[in-house]
Amino acid sequence: MEAPMFSVAVPATTANIGPGYDSVGMALALYMTVAVTASHAWAVHYDGEEYAGLATGTDNLIVQTIQDVAARHGKEVEPHVLQVHSTIPLGKGLGSSATAIAAGIVIAERLLGVTFTSIEKARIGSELEGHSDNVTAALLGGVTVTYYTEDTMEVIQLPKPSIGAVLLVPPQALKTEESRGLLPLELSHSEAAAGSAASNMLVTAIATGDWELAGRMMEKDVFHEPHRKRLFPSFDEIRTVCHSLGAYGMTISGAGPSLFVAVKDGEETVIAQKLKEQFPYYQAIALQPAEEGARVLERV
Repeated sequence: MEAPMFSVAVPATTANIGPGYDSVGMALALYMTVAVTASHAWAVHYDGEEYAGLATGTDNLIVQTIQDVAARHGKEVEPHVLQVHSTIPLGKGLGSSATAIAAGIVIAERLLGVTFTSIEKARIGSELEGHSDNVTAALLGGVTVTYYTEDTMEVIQLPKPSIGAVLLVPPQALKTEESRGLLPLELSHSEAAAGSAASNMLVTAIATGDWELAGRMMEKDVFHEPHRKRLFPSFDEIRTVCHSLGAYGMTISGAGPSLFVAVKDGEETVIAQKLKEQFPYYQAIALQPAEEGARVLERV
């Protein structure tokens, strides 16, 4: 088989981080890697059984993204074979679809010989994903804060935070649309004001490195957590235990079903092991935030 031309690595993400609903995302050091090889027809091959049910032809999300980006520039991309390896749990609130879109954008950028600005990539990704938090963090890395509407795309990228992270991942996947269906159509003015204030404090605390405050604000969400928490076995008990272990805070990762725990840098492995022992229903993954977003690796 012909050697790959290049590969693309994309980090997982956790989104919302509590009250930063649909606007705040963080890249995490779990990765999808896509090796790209010239071919006569599109084909996508996944390593591992977890991804076995995904589309493998032109209906694959990575391929669709590549073709969409090319069409925006009035071009076509010749077929390629994509070999995908991923350590990102599928359908577990860690941005697996966003990583596929981010990979497609970066692959298209390379194959078309074009260079997009961060805003341009974020806009394309947000239009394809339907919201901006996961995909922008996957594209850029670190922590991203976005404002995305039909007419406006604004992005602020903050550096990789100096924290450790623990992910509590349940065995069952959850579709984002199912989780979004639990959300109310309206909030009262006072609830919205409180949620906005918590989000403002969260982002400012992250930007200034005050993770004690950021952790408290992570747990002040009114936009989605109160309506989704019943999906998570032992949610309140886990939060209490996280506090007792010295974690900064615990919140839902994206739309769920995983939970994100922010901890002191270097304590993630010990805390993950303790949470695994107390809550064996969940897989506990210790990791770090990711500094870099989607990037090209010249040779595999």
